[in-house]
Amino acid sequence: MNSLVLDPTHLEPPVHHHRLLRQPEAFHLHVDEKGIAWLTFDSPESQANVFNEATLRELDDHLDAVELDPSIHALVIRSAKEKIFIAGADLKAVRSLPPAEVDGLIRLGQAVFSRLASLPVPTLAAIHGACAGGGTELTLACDARIASDDNVTRIGLPETQLGLIPAWGGCTRLPRLIGLRSALDMILSGKLLSAKDALKRGLIAKVVPKDRLEAEAGHIVLSLTKSRPHRRFWDTLWPISSIIGWQTRRLLLAKTRGLYAAPLKALETVLTALRLNLETALELERTTMLSLAQSEATVRLIDLFFRKEAASKSSASSPHQISRVAVIGAGVMGSGIAQWLVSRGIHVLMCDVKPEAIAAGLARVNERLSEAVKRRLMTKQQAREAKDRLAVTAERVPLTSYHLVIEAATEDIGLKKKIFADIAPRVSEDTLLATNTSALGIREIATAVPMPDRVIGLHFFNPVHRMPLVEIIAHRETSDIAIGAAVAFSRAIGKTPVVVKDSPGFVVNRILTPYLMEAVKLHAQGHPAAVIDEAMLDFGMPMGPLRLLDEIGLDVAAHVASTLHLDASLLTPMIGKGHLGVKTGRGFYDHSPGIKHPRTSWAHVPWLQDQLADLMSDEAKKVLREDIASAAEIDLAMVLGTGYPPFRGGPLSHARVFR
Repeated sequence: MNSLVLDPTHLEPPVHHHRLLRQPEAFHLHVDEKGIAWLTFDSPESQANVFNEATLRELDDHLDAVELDPSIHALVIRSAKEKIFIAGADLKAVRSLPPAEVDGLIRLGQAVFSRLASLPVPTLAAIHGACAGGGTELTLACDARIASDDNVTRIGLPETQLGLIPAWGGCTRLPRLIGLRSALDMILSGKLLSAKDALKRGLIAKVVPKDRLEAEAGHIVLSLTKSRPHRRFWDTLWPISSIIGWQTRRLLLAKTRGLYAAPLKALETVLTALRLNLETALELERTTMLSLAQSEATVRLIDLFFRKEAASKSSASSPHQISRVAVIGAGVMGSGIAQWLVSRGIHVLMCDVKPEAIAAGLARVNERLSEAVKRRLMTKQQAREAKDRLAVTAERVPLTSYHLVIEAATEDIGLKKKIFADIAPRVSEDTLLATNTSALGIREIATAVPMPDRVIGLHFFNPVHRMPLVEIIAHRETSDIAIGAAVAFSRAIGKTPVVVKDSPGFVVNRILTPYLMEAVKLHAQGHPAAVIDEAMLDFGMPMGPLRLLDEIGLDVAAHVASTLHLDASLLTPMIGKGHLGVKTGRGFYDHSPGIKHPRTSWAHVPWLQDQLADLMSDEAKKVLREDIASAAEIDLAMVLGTGYPPFRGGPLSHARVFR
């Protein structure tokens, strides 16, 4: 890498004519007695370090200082932030700048990182906290990388999740560092790796405790040499790389149906860059990135990212920290909520009147925790600690020590009101009372208690451990304190909250249920279930509507539809026969063991896709007109709550009502 020389005219605009450091400074350079230059990234008045034109030029100025100072023998780059190393490029700039300026930003980043790679002294990145996108690409330009073993340390290239590709050297340098297969897995998935996983892949050289990171960095960087041996991986060699590329493309097309351009473009760029010198490979990254950055799909993906960030970083706060929660009901939803909460440090009491229901709920919690350990989402010790935070009871016990009570019983308004009336005398005067109803009126449930201002809807989605959304439903008497507490709590447990008004079905089920019932009607008119489902899979939905009904349960879907005053009579014959979907082995599909459902040709019925998609958009417009939620919240809720294709932005964006 060090032997490659870049043509300075290739990476215009030039970066060597901007020597005055901008104020306030984001980088701070300190040279110690050993001749190690410590370059600390600390963007002022920001929780994150990001790269934009100003910070890139400032970094280049400091590289000048390192290069010109003969007393400097090595360079270590680190962050002063508690949880973030470098968050990547400034997406607001990518989203808002005209194409020529985006082009200039890409060229600038490539030039600065290439200059870092060619410094005459050894360079090392000491990573603590999130290191994503451009942050990871900066570390790839260093001679070595080490990382802290802290849980906040995550390293990766998430650009494809935003409709982009790594274009500051990521597509070119990563395969040369860790091999093609491993690099493709990182780039195409967009996942951030823990320090331990990054070590196994060869992305970093060492994992150390945070308090030893600086000492280890100083020791290691002085032992580095610029004459690194050139590594070649077997999977980067032709024809092996070609075979891997063909296999990967097949898998990508099967997974995305070709609807997402960025992963396919990233694959093409990585494979082509293997055969090019650094200069030409970077040019390919730049032109590919530019073509993607201007696409409508990428604009929508970035906008969705900003909406999720805004929801996750709401300014709402609670005067009472919620650390103890009682969950009423040990069924699928109740146990799912309990498992999620104990995994995030919350002490939970799971209550149910039936001991057998508690036993089944405990089994589900333990199963989920074991699954999390197997998937390396938590350690065995963390799973044991989570189990210790869960208590259960079938008795009617006092709940005064719990800050929040979440009712997760069957969707029956009478039952829920009875439960709330029973809970009210057993809680403290500031306990928040929440219902996990998916469609029933919150105000009606609140009539069962003498303190309706403390009643709110907390609608988790099934399965709780996978679905990121929580609908927070406020009725007209819900206090601002209760809303703020619910928002702060949702954020604290790692969910994205969307606050909506009390209305049948709220946002997600209000829009989704008519779509599902329309699919039932189309099936009754003679269209095969597989054809209907394939049409919506090609639209980008993660699951077809009729298969989704089978997963939900036809009886449950009919109940929700009746709550929304929709005609579900076409489901009655199937329900009468006991064909309720997956749970009974038969619904619109045969779910008997060993039965497979092959893909069906769908090209001849594109109107099915249009009809069903338009119905969701039309219902979303009604929700917007009724002021149940804002346009941004409606689109975000549908993407996070139903898997509505993110590249389409949501049903309102798809209908071009909201951009």
